[in-house]
Amino acid sequence: MPEYPPLDLPEDPKLAGNITHFARALRRAGLPIGPGRVIDAIRAVEAAGFTDRRDFYWTLHACFVNRPEHRRVFAQLFRLYWRDPRYLEHMMAAMLPAIRGVQEDRPAQAAEKRAAEALLDGAEAPPAEDAEEPRDEDALIEVDASLTMSASERLKTLDFEQMSLAEMAEAKRMLARLKLPVKPIPSRRAMASQRGRIDPARSLRAALRRGGEMDRLAYRTPRPRYPNLVVLCDISGSMSQYSRVILQFLHAVSNARGAGWAQVHAFTFGTRLTNITRHLATRDVDAALAAAGAEAQDWEGGTRIGACLEAFNRDWSRRVMGQGAVVLLITDGLDRDAPEDLARQMQRLHLTARRLIWLNPLLRWDGFAPKAAGIRAMLPHVDSFRAGHSIASLEELAAVISRPDDTGEKTRLMGALEA
Repeated sequence: MPEYPPLDLPEDPKLAGNITHFARALRRAGLPIGPGRVIDAIRAVEAAGFTDRRDFYWTLHACFVNRPEHRRVFAQLFRLYWRDPRYLEHMMAAMLPAIRGVQEDRPAQAAEKRAAEALLDGAEAPPAEDAEEPRDEDALIEVDASLTMSASERLKTLDFEQMSLAEMAEAKRMLARLKLPVKPIPSRRAMASQRGRIDPARSLRAALRRGGEMDRLAYRTPRPRYPNLVVLCDISGSMSQYSRVILQFLHAVSNARGAGWAQVHAFTFGTRLTNITRHLATRDVDAALAAAGAEAQDWEGGTRIGACLEAFNRDWSRRVMGQGAVVLLITDGLDRDAPEDLARQMQRLHLTARRLIWLNPLLRWDGFAPKAAGIRAMLPHVDSFRAGHSIASLEELAAVISRPDDTGEKTRLMGALEA
């Protein structure tokens, strides 16, 4: 263990105490922070000074953040703890349900509920002074009826980006039990069966063994085979929270026995394409995702969907797309490349896939419309267009993935696109 000389702190070290409390909140939110990092942060702030908020932010960021997935949690905790004078009201509004009547006029931002939970550490808001007690039994029954929805059902419909730390942990346990079944594809190869088409060769061989007397017939049926599942997952900044949860789900699918898929191939893309298939084969989910994160160096970066799809079509399509593969494309469609190149690569991907299903978290909004150039270029070349922002949306995907007639929201949005 490293040894540290005594810190030269003032007699009333409030800043050091605040940094220590801030580090404790980060640790509750899931960041691996020990006493050594707290001491390093205090020394770094002492060296950098406390005159500029931007310098202070990045000084603490350098000391406490060493993984891409921790950046957003750190940013929200910093805003609530150091920068927002009404941080307590923000935290209470992010945590309390709507029935309390203590909600702000804006939804909680990404990781804000998790940050509020870490800062409050189980604290509850005081009851409102003007709250009226229910006057009769009917009023009390009405309030109780609004809360009859089970926690698991509520969690299934909750947006991944708005989940707290405890809700995210429970969601990951639910996703580990979720299946993604697929129906087999009839092949040209045949297998022996009790019924089906007559197998002349086997029938004649059996008759020869009995002196030429054909007293029974042999039958054959097409041998079932299962397609490959190819997943292309966007890990750019706008998709980072969703991609981590979906990769948890894909790890469970790739390691599930009897799920039906011949092989599961997984790729991540942001500014470049990365094959993480071998990492998902690791049985331990934490080790698998840690290795995948180390392999993909473009977490929470920009998005170049067209260039990444071109790399996949050029380098990997012939290797993993054989025998009628089903492709899951998980992205919000916000691309920086030229829409003409993106449309051309999407068309090529669609022609080589048995089915191309696009999961887009933006479909969680009721007023979603295909206005972005990337979405307009991609939408005509998919078989199904579905949401991918909650456990319920993934359950719906599992129910329809083997239905060739399912188009999701594509038909409705194509009508709006052509209008």
